[in-house]
Amino acid sequence: MKKMLMLFAGIMLLLALSACGQKSQGDVVSELNEKLGEMKGYKANAKMTLKMGTEPQVYNVEIWHKDPSFYRVNLKNEEKDQSQMILKNDDGVYVLTPALNKSFKFQSEWPENSSQAYLFESLVKDITEDKSATYKETDKHYVFETKTRYQNNKMLPYQEITINKKDLSPVSVKVMDPDKNALVLVEFSKVKFDTTFDKDSFDMKKNMTSAQLEAPVMAEVQNEGFSVKYPENIGDMNLTEEKEIATEKGERVVLTYEGKKSFTLVQEKAEVVQTSVSMNVNGEPVDLGYTVGAMTGNTIAWTFEGVDYMLASKELTQEEMIEVARSVGEDPVK
Repeated sequence: MKKMLMLFAGIMLLLALSACGQKSQGDVVSELNEKLGEMKGYKANAKMTLKMGTEPQVYNVEIWHKDPSFYRVNLKNEEKDQSQMILKNDDGVYVLTPALNKSFKFQSEWPENSSQAYLFESLVKDITEDKSATYKETDKHYVFETKTRYQNNKMLPYQEITINKKDLSPVSVKVMDPDKNALVLVEFSKVKFDTTFDKDSFDMKKNMTSAQLEAPVMAEVQNEGFSVKYPENIGDMNLTEEKEIATEKGERVVLTYEGKKSFTLVQEKAEVVQTSVSMNVNGEPVDLGYTVGAMTGNTIAWTFEGVDYMLASKELTQEEMIEVARSVGEDPVK
């Protein structure tokens, strides 16, 4: 009996010691915010996989952040030779499309106004602000499940954020639909905190030039045709008209959808400009997953694989417009 009591006491002691090693959710949140407060900047590399269309799309993402508000996010789809860059400096927020020699300039609160799965400080904000977030600790990681702050958070309302215990760097982020299916997966391969940057690291012209060296301007884009794409997430709306219009620049296709609500989707070959052009946009950059668009009032405009798209509706909410734009499929099938 004495041996049994000693064994029981030993087990209880081990359990107590084990429990002492566990950190509470509040402890970890405090450490993350402390890390954020001390951090001067960072560089990170990640792979982002989107599972929203017929085939998963994979992007390499390079992230630079200089405290307090300079950002450079470079997104590349190697398979499709697609690249875009989001840049924020003292002049504003830019979305660069190097292959078309174009940039769009926004006066925007990005990235503070929405969740950003590839930005460390955005993840910390999501963890901190969601008072109903769940938390668990594994051997090497802290794992949080939180609500998102996306403009279309009905489509992507949840996320699972995994943090490295050793240095509090992000390991992975799963952005999930209402059924907890992961539609966006961000996997970090490298995170380096307290990085220093050159004076012109966030300069728009320098970044456009360097991006074009990696992805040359698509001089031949105007000579090629394009396959019309059709949105998948249209609810009870139906395609009632498909009109082809000849323009000076080539063919323009106008798709009209009607039903309980209606919208129009316009597609035409993107124009490559010979001299770099920056256009001011009175709106907000919007993350469509596979590309970054511009939302202005009742329209969303974006460019993908050398084609310009514009979605317009007076009846859809902005959230519904984002869902439709996100669902424009890869395959030219009605």
